[in-house]
Amino acid sequence: MERRYSDYTYEELRQEVAELTEKARKAEQMGMVNEYAVHERKIIMAKSYMMNPEEFQSGETYEVEGDPAHTFHIQYMNGVFAWGFRQNKQGEKVTEEEEEALPISMLGKKV
Repeated sequence: MERRYSDYTYEELRQEVAELTEKARKAEQMGMVNEYAVHERKIIMAKSYMMNPEEFQSGETYEVEGDPAHTFHIQYMNGVFAWGFRQNKQGEKVTEEEEEALPISMLGKKV
């Protein structure tokens, strides 16, 4: 039975990220796009559990890693997930959904 990242120690998470990074690199070299994407998502989740959710505040807006055209406005936090919506640089909501969740490791600097 697999353990949840929330049960890992910081050191175990660091090791998991290193192993997943190596697996992702190998999958990319072999042209296995789907496997690469799975490893990348796992890396994002593991890194989220290495961060402090209290560093992110409801009502604040943050950059989105890998999406320079948009920012993310947090409506509320739930564990290592920030719930809210994406905005363009003018502050206009750009997603159709009422809200979406992003792992906190995908968030960058506060805007």
